Amino acid sequence: MARIPTKDEILAWISENPTQSNKRDIAKAFGIKGAARIDLKRLLKELAEEGHLEKRRKTYRDPESLPPVSVLQVTEPNADGDLFARPLEWQGDGPEPAILLVLREADPALGPGDRILARLAKVKADDHAYEGRLIRRIGTNPRRVLGVFRKYSEGGRILPIDKGADREWRVAPDATYGARDGELVEAEQAGPKDRMGLPSARIVRRLGDPSEPKAVSLIAIHQQGIPDVFPDDAIAEADAMKPADIKGREDLTDLPLITIDPSDARDHDDACFAQADPDPKNEGGHIIWVAIADVAHYIRPGSALDREARNRGNSTYFPDRVVPMLPDRLSGDLCSLHEGVPRACIAVAMQITAKGEKIGHRFTRALMKSPASLHYEEVQDAIDGQPNARTAPLLDDVLKPLYAAYESLTKARAARQPLDLDLPERQIVLDDNGHVTSVAFKDRLDAHKLIEEFMVLANVAAAETLIQKKQPLLFRVHEEPNPEKLDALRETAGTAGLTLAKGQVLKTAHLNRLLHDAAGTDFAEQINMATLRSMTQAYYGPQNFGHFGLALKAYAHFTSPIRRYADLIVHRALVSAHGWGKDGLTLEDANALEETGKHISDTERRSMVAERDTTDRYLAAFLSDRIGAELAGRISGIQRFGAFVRLDETGADGLIPVRSLGSEFFHFDGDEQTLQGADTGFTLGLGQRVTVRLAEAVPVTGGLMLELIEADGKAPKRGPVSRRRGGPVRRKSNASAKKRKVSRKRR
Repeated sequence: MARIPTKDEILAWISENPTQSNKRDIAKAFGIKGAARIDLKRLLKELAEEGHLEKRRKTYRDPESLPPVSVLQVTEPNADGDLFARPLEWQGDGPEPAILLVLREADPALGPGDRILARLAKVKADDHAYEGRLIRRIGTNPRRVLGVFRKYSEGGRILPIDKGADREWRVAPDATYGARDGELVEAEQAGPKDRMGLPSARIVRRLGDPSEPKAVSLIAIHQQGIPDVFPDDAIAEADAMKPADIKGREDLTDLPLITIDPSDARDHDDACFAQADPDPKNEGGHIIWVAIADVAHYIRPGSALDREARNRGNSTYFPDRVVPMLPDRLSGDLCSLHEGVPRACIAVAMQITAKGEKIGHRFTRALMKSPASLHYEEVQDAIDGQPNARTAPLLDDVLKPLYAAYESLTKARAARQPLDLDLPERQIVLDDNGHVTSVAFKDRLDAHKLIEEFMVLANVAAAETLIQKKQPLLFRVHEEPNPEKLDALRETAGTAGLTLAKGQVLKTAHLNRLLHDAAGTDFAEQINMATLRSMTQAYYGPQNFGHFGLALKAYAHFTSPIRRYADLIVHRALVSAHGWGKDGLTLEDANALEETGKHISDTERRSMVAERDTTDRYLAAFLSDRIGAELAGRISGIQRFGAFVRLDETGADGLIPVRSLGSEFFHFDGDEQTLQGADTGFTLGLGQRVTVRLAEAVPVTGGLMLELIEADGKAPKRGPVSRRRGGPVRRKSNASAKKRKVSRKRR
């Protein structure tokens, strides 16, 4: 009788013979016959249960190894131009292995995102574990879904996490990627719909437990496709960097340039200083210095760091983490203007009048050493008469001159009339475990406004200098609203008893007058939100069309090159314009500004969506233990399917479905933005005060479902509701109800 092999012997043989992995092949290799096959079957089952082997139909294979023929997805090439791929069927617990693609001359060109079938060979190399040869391309960019996997006897289902998704995806038994029940997964469409109308999916990545607090931002990162792992060559470049020295730079180390940031900031990319202008011709004027980290010195065009920074476009900020544009060696160290250490910078000295008008400026490439890294609250406390040990020595010579210059700038701002929206920013506070402890609205201190005004002035100076020197650059463009959006804003203003004049060239001053008239009324938030929605989306481009919102003729982003690629482009343009070195804007980059501008405008919007969705999910998690609670809010939007409510306490948005409003049919009036009951005339409209009951809070989607208790003190008609088609019984309405208009008075 043949000896039954050990588990280690079976695993070793399967590893060496991946194409002969069914039970018959294994039995033949070890000379196992007859009843001994039962013992072999038991061993294989134990290995599968222990996770060492995966059973695929009638074959077994080591989950820590890839099959000889695998489906791959092509990734970005490395610094040497070598093309790599990642497996889409990795079953192991460790990191997925890197695969170097070895292409023949006759093979088609492949790019990132392409899906291919390849033949693999295991190799021993420092940066990859397999070499792959193309068999055929099998399609690119299939439809993706992010959701929670539910395991069944025959595969499983994926419940998408998108708020609007109402259909599950079916996963075949051999397409689960080893996912466990309840795990958050990423999947791609794998075939046509089944007989139940469900699309088929193949799981391609496991993302862990969706109930873990830190999964909230992870969901957004993967859902929006935000790169969150730096390539090895980019990290290697960053780690090899050395601090810049004084060579070729102006020495500003004796100038008390201080940084003022949030209390939890890890990096400091801007510093400032102000003093009275000594020029007797500019009585009451000021000299304002703004110094920005010289990122262009470290990130050279065409380098691995440059490619990755452009790919990311910008940093993305979540309550529990930051996905940075640059590795920490740069963003948190060499390019951060830390207190007491020499740092390379590009600085601008701006001369302003007592009325805040800029009458001159000059740029310099310099070396600085900040005497203090302060945060907004302690700076404001010092000015308000409560200095601490850090701010007291700086109060008279540094902080008070900053505020004096800021006072002058406020006069120029008042004359310029930039758009003055009042939209408080929410702050989500987490504990050490990532759970939400509180949701509040951030205070807007003069210290915040001071830094904002200084940065705007520096950005204007950068744009003006590059225009004057005829140097290509990326502008920050904000075009004026289109007529259709303005008409919608006028209609919204009309429902609140307010007016936005028509028939004149629109200026921000006109919008500010509307916002001022709405201030203090029940419609203040509604008008602010409607005004924001009427604005066009700001973008980056090489053509200067001005910045409508800031009421500026030319504007460029210069002040945050650590976190925005657009600012790095402007820094390089300044280097070229002044002849400061060979690390300026290349001809290739100058010719690609249109494409670069579009790309980083897209990445900016991607980050905004990810940040907003993460906030919604955290708010839903915060409210999930208050199901049934009564909450106050205001109607912020009306749609045919229901009313959106912004809750007072948290600023969270929830939906009152029209089907929950009772037994009568509700008419939707898009012009008036109302839902009106056909029988009673009970009406929901923008800006109404409501009391609602929290019916459902789903952290994984960020969705909040509400039940209306009363609106403006009145309760809706209650009665039986038909659930057919998810809505109330449709009734014929009388003509008067159909034509009834809502008279809304200003309050």
